[in-house]
Amino acid sequence: MNARSGADEPKEPVRRRLADLIEPTVPQQERRLAGQQREAPEPRAHPQYREASEHPELPEGSEPPESGERTDPDERSASHDRSGPGSEPCEAAEDHQPPEHHRIPEPHEPTATPGPTESHESTALHGPTAPREPARHRDPLEHPDPRAAADAAALENLLRCWVRETAPARPRNGVLRIPLPASGTALLVPVRHWSPVGWHRFDPPHLEGAPRDAAPLQAVAVAVLIGREAAHAGREAGDGAGREAAHAGREAGDGAGREAADSAQGADDSTPVHDNPVDDNPVDDRVAADGDAEQAAKQAAARRAEAREGAMAAEHTALVGRVADSVQRTARFLADRRDHPEPPPGTGPFLDGEQALIFGHPLHPTPKSREGLSDAEEGVYSPELRGSFPLHWMAVHRSVLAGDSAWTDRGKPVSAAQLALRMSGQALTGRLPEEYVPLPLHPWQAREARHSPAVRALLDAGLLHDLGQAGEPWSPTSSVRTVFRPDSVAMLKLSVGLRITNSRRENLRKELLRGVEVHRLLRGDLGRAWRAAHPGFDIVRDPAWLGVDVPGEGRLPGFDTVIRHNPFGAGDDAVCLAGLTAPVPTPPGAGPNGPPGAGADADDGAVAGAGTGVLRSRLGRVVHALAQDTRRPVGAVAAEWFLRYLDAVVRPVLWLDAHGGIALEAHQQNTLVLLDAQGWPRGGRYRDNQGYYFRTSHREVLSRRLPGARLGVESDTFVADDVTDERFAYYLGINNVLGLIGAFGSQQLADERLLLAAFRRILQGAAREEPASPLPALLLESPTLRCKANLLTRLHGMDELVGPVDTQSVYVTLVNPLTL
Repeated sequence: MNARSGADEPKEPVRRRLADLIEPTVPQQERRLAGQQREAPEPRAHPQYREASEHPELPEGSEPPESGERTDPDERSASHDRSGPGSEPCEAAEDHQPPEHHRIPEPHEPTATPGPTESHESTALHGPTAPREPARHRDPLEHPDPRAAADAAALENLLRCWVRETAPARPRNGVLRIPLPASGTALLVPVRHWSPVGWHRFDPPHLEGAPRDAAPLQAVAVAVLIGREAAHAGREAGDGAGREAAHAGREAGDGAGREAADSAQGADDSTPVHDNPVDDNPVDDRVAADGDAEQAAKQAAARRAEAREGAMAAEHTALVGRVADSVQRTARFLADRRDHPEPPPGTGPFLDGEQALIFGHPLHPTPKSREGLSDAEEGVYSPELRGSFPLHWMAVHRSVLAGDSAWTDRGKPVSAAQLALRMSGQALTGRLPEEYVPLPLHPWQAREARHSPAVRALLDAGLLHDLGQAGEPWSPTSSVRTVFRPDSVAMLKLSVGLRITNSRRENLRKELLRGVEVHRLLRGDLGRAWRAAHPGFDIVRDPAWLGVDVPGEGRLPGFDTVIRHNPFGAGDDAVCLAGLTAPVPTPPGAGPNGPPGAGADADDGAVAGAGTGVLRSRLGRVVHALAQDTRRPVGAVAAEWFLRYLDAVVRPVLWLDAHGGIALEAHQQNTLVLLDAQGWPRGGRYRDNQGYYFRTSHREVLSRRLPGARLGVESDTFVADDVTDERFAYYLGINNVLGLIGAFGSQQLADERLLLAAFRRILQGAAREEPASPLPALLLESPTLRCKANLLTRLHGMDELVGPVDTQSVYVTLVNPLTL
C-alpha cells in the first residue's frame, strides 16, 4: 500500500491559548518580533490540537524557563533496583561555579566569548587544579576538526549513558562531578544542557586534581575509567557473594555439627568408648565440618569471582576498542558530510533521512562501531557515506530452498521465488540454471559465507552456484543491512554478521516467520478496523522471505533474507524519526523544509545558520520554517508539531495494543513519520519484524483471527504481559516520545517540561478509552520506569538477538519524568 499523500490545511484561527502558553518561554527578542508580525493577517492552525494543548500542567509551583535555558525538573533520582557501572552516585561539584557559556545559545544568537570569571575566593575554592574555562563558546560537535567533533560526540554518549544508568541529581552549578573510586579521582563535567528526559549536553570533562592547563579527557580515556569502575563494582559484588557463600557454608557446618551432637546424645549406652576421646567429640566434629564447608564455599566463590573478573576484563577491553572504532568512523562520516552536504541527485526524503544518522544513537556508548568492516568496505556499505552496491546473488536449487510468501499483486499471490526473479531484473538473464532460484546476499556476508563448511559443501554438491555481484546498485538504510532502491517494489533486509551496536545483524528464522504472520493477520478484520480508525498509519510489511535449509541440519545461517514492501512513492516525504532529529552539517543555501538542497534556490526561507556549516536537524529546519511561515514563536510551533505527531503516530500504536493485544517495538529508528508539504506530521509507519509482542493475555483472541496457523508458535511472538509492558514502555514511551521531547529541548526548539505536560494530557485521554492499552496508565501512574541500559548491556557483552526476550539486555529503573 502506497503512503497516502495530502493533509488538511489549517482552517481555524491560531489558538490564542496555545500561543499564550508557549510565548512566555520564548526569549524577549523573539516575542517582540512575533508581536510586530501580528499586524499581518492572522495565521491559521489546525483546530484538532486546541483542547489537548490548552493547559498542559507544569509541576506545581514552577514557572516555565526561558527557551534555550536548562530546565530544572524535580531532582529526585532513581535508586530503585539499579545496578549502575560504578558504585558511587554522581554529584554536583559544589565548589565549581557554573560558567555562563554552559547555556546553548539560540541559533540566531551570536557566539559568546566569556572572559575570566575567577576571583580570589574562587581560586581558594578551586585551587590551581580546577578545570579551565573554554576560551570560546562553541558547540563541541561543531569543532572544525572532525576528529575532535567525533570524540566530543562519543564523550557525550558515554556520559549520557552513565548518567542515565546511575541517576545523579541535577547539578545546581553547571558542573557534574562523577566519583571514580576505583581510580581515586573524579570527573568534572561541564553541563551545557540538563534534560528532564535524559538528553543532556556536556562539554568534554577534566579529571579532578588535574593541572589547570591539562587538556580535557578523550572518549577512549573515559571508556577506560568507566571500565575500571564497572570492574570495581563487580569485584565488590563478588566479594559480597563470597561472604554470603561463606556464611551459608558456616550455617551448613553448624547444621552438620548439631546433627552429629544429636546423634551422639541418642546413642545406645552399650556403644564402646574409644581410647581417644577426641575422635568421638561431637563438638570437634562440628568444628571440622564447619571449617570444611566454609573453606569449600570460599574456594567456589573465589573461582566464580576469578571467572567473572576475566570475563569482565575482556568486555571492558572490547568496550574501549569499540569506542575507538566508533569515534574513528564518526570522524570519517562527519568529514565526508561536511565536504559533501548535498545528497546526490535523485535522493528522496526517505533515503536522505536514512543517511542522516552521522552521530548515531545518542544514548549508546558505541553507536558507530562496526567490527569487521574494513575502511574500503565502509565507503561502499555505509549509509552515512551514501554508499551503494550491487547485490551478490546465489543460485539455490529448489530442493534446499526455504521460503514463504503472503505477497499479492492485484489480488494474485506472488511467490518468494517470483519476487526474487523480479528484483534480479535482467542482470541474471541466461545465467540461472533450471530448477534454481536467485537469492540475494549482502556482498560482505557473501564473502564471509565462503569460509563456512556448510556453504562449501552445498557449492561442491551443486546445490548452490555463486553468481557474484550483479545488477543495479542498492543503497543501505540506517540499519546498514536493509537496502533500498526507489524504483523497486521491495526493500531487502539482508543478513550481515557484523556486530553493529549490541548485536550481530543476522536474520533469525523466527523473525522471518513473524513478518509473514503479522501481514496475514492484518489483512483480516483487525487490520481493516485499525485502518478505519487511523487511516494515516500502517506497518511496512514483511510479507515474504527466502533462505536455505541444509538437508538434515536445518537453516543455513546468514542466508535468510526478508522481502519487504516498499510503500513509498516519489512524492512521499517519509522520514525515520531518528533521522528527522539527527543533527547534520547544514549545506550552503539549504531550504528550510525538505531534505538538504530541496529549497536551495529559495532565498526567502533560509534558516538562520544555513550555509555556515553548523549542525541542524531536519526537525529544527522544519520547525523554524513553520514558525517563519506562520509568524508564530518557535516554541508554539514545536508544541503543535509534537501534538500532531502524537496524534498521527503514537495514538495508532496504542490503538493496536488496546484492540489487538499487539505491542510494537516502536523506537525512533523503527518509526517513520509522513510529513505534508509544509512539514507537519500527517501519518506514520512502523517497520521491523523483530519487534512484535503478542500479549499472552490475547492468545486465544489473536489465534481465532488467523485459524489453523498456529499463530506465534514457531515465530515465538507471544510474550508475557508484564514483559510486554516493560518493553512497550521503553520503546514507545522512553525511546520514542521522551526521546523526541529530548531532541526538542536539547536543540533549543521547546521547553521539555511543556511537552511532558502535553504528553501527559494525551495519555490521560488514551487511558480513558475503552478498550485501553495498559501503557498510558503505566506511564501516568508508575513512579519509576524500566529502561534499557546500553552501557551496561555492552559491559556485560550481551547480544540482543540471543536468548529469551526478557533477558537479552540489561534494564535499569528510572524515575518517571511524567510523574514529577
